[in-house]
Amino acid sequence: HAGIVEIKVADDANLKFVELQSWGKNVWNFSHERVQVGRRGNLDWIFGAVGSRLTKNFSELDLVGDGATGRMSGFYFTDGIQHLDHDTQQNHLAPHTTSDLLFKGALKGRSRSVWQGMIYVAPAAQKTDGYQANRNLVLSPQARADSIPGLEILADDVRCTHGVTVGKLEEEPLFYLRSRGIPTEDAERLLVEGFFDPIMQRIPFEGVRERFQQAILEKTAGE
Repeated sequence: HAGIVEIKVADDANLKFVELQSWGKNVWNFSHERVQVGRRGNLDWIFGAVGSRLTKNFSELDLVGDGATGRMSGFYFTDGIQHLDHDTQQNHLAPHTTSDLLFKGALKGRSRSVWQGMIYVAPAAQKTDGYQANRNLVLSPQARADSIPGLEILADDVRCTHGVTVGKLEEEPLFYLRSRGIPTEDAERLLVEGFFDPIMQRIPFEGVRERFQQAILEKTAGE
C-alpha cells in the first residue's frame, strides 16, 4: 500500500485529525502525510499504528503562518516480526509558532520500531517553541526500539527541546498489583494501558478512542 495525505489548515482555523493504521499482517505500507497550518491556525493530529508487516511513514507538520500551533500525538504497538518506522518533521517557518510532539510505543515478540524526529526552525521563525518526546516500552528480550531525535535551529530566539526513553515494565508497580491479588498477565495489561493513556486522553471522539483502546487490548492479549 502506498498512500498520500495533504491537508491545509487555513488562517484562524482549527482541525482535529485522527487516524489509525491497522493493515493486515502481510501488508507493506508506505505513506507520506503533510499538514500546513496558516496564521493563528491550530492542528491536533493523532496517529495510531498497530498493523502491517512493515510500515514506513513520513509525517510533516509545516507551521507557515505567524502564531500557528500544532500538536502531534502518536502510539504504535508491534508484535511478531513487525517493523514500524515513523519519520516526523516539525517545520517552524514563521514567527511565534508552537509545536508539541509525543509518540509512545510498545513492542513484543521480535518486532522493531524506529522513530526519527526533527524540529526545524527557519531563520525568520523567531519566538518559536518546539518540543518532541518519544517513549518506548520493550516487552520482550527480542524486541528493539530505536529513537533518533534531532534539532536544526537557524534562529536565535527560540525554545526547542526533546527527550527519549526506552525501558521495560517497572517491577515496583507490577509487584504492587500482584500483591493485591491481580494475576501477572492482567497486571502487565493494566500497566501497558496506563502507559498509553496520555495519548488516549487526547482523542476527542469517544467512539474513536474506544477503537484505539480495543486495538491496544488485542495486542496486549496476543502473542
